[in-house]
Amino acid sequence: MSTLIRYNNVDIYQKEQRVLKDVKLEIGESEFWYLTGKVGSGKSSLMKTMYAELPIERGEGNVFEYNLNDIRESDIPYLRRKIGIIFQDFQLLTDRSVKDNLLFVLKATDWRGTEIMEKRIDEVLNEVGMQNKGYKMPHELSGGEQQRIVIARALLNKPKLILADEPTGNLDPETGRGLMELLHRICKEEGTTIIMATHNLGLLQEFPGNEMHIDNGILTYTKPNAKETESTEETIDA
Repeated sequence: MSTLIRYNNVDIYQKEQRVLKDVKLEIGESEFWYLTGKVGSGKSSLMKTMYAELPIERGEGNVFEYNLNDIRESDIPYLRRKIGIIFQDFQLLTDRSVKDNLLFVLKATDWRGTEIMEKRIDEVLNEVGMQNKGYKMPHELSGGEQQRIVIARALLNKPKLILADEPTGNLDPETGRGLMELLHRICKEEGTTIIMATHNLGLLQEFPGNEMHIDNGILTYTKPNAKETESTEETIDA
């Protein structure tokens, strides 16, 4: 099984503030990962480095075949096409229908041909159980339905990696549970690696997966089926 993400002794900064130190991490195909830690611990910052929104200041980071240390500006769009992103606050375009939201993404990522694009939209809506909602406007959907559309949007380019930032944070427990079942099914059936930031530790018990945890600028990670836990042992300077 090939490695999608490899970080070795990586430091991550927000502006001039170091938020993560000496990150060591290796993530392969078809894996489900939880990313936990307090608010402001660096979860979103770590994910942003994976799609080159934040630079890596020290160490070595690789996502797919791209070296994040010296990735060219012109290569960043190609990296991002391999990654689906799920936001907690949905970020749907409110002035157009579900179908047109998805069509906007396909056109922005260089899809061509009306029939081909409509076929792909039908496929992803069907995959998330929203096949009859394409004509709806975002405000006509419940929070859970909007989040399913966001997942459909993330699936459009058939990514091998999905980054989900607190996707159940604004949902009630029952709706959140249904969303988790969907994400785990996508991971298992599509072979898509998913990294999900969450504060809800109960999800780890109900829907087991690998865990990364950030505390005091240090990331540790555990694979339940592995023989040992990988971690960085230094603590960040106060």
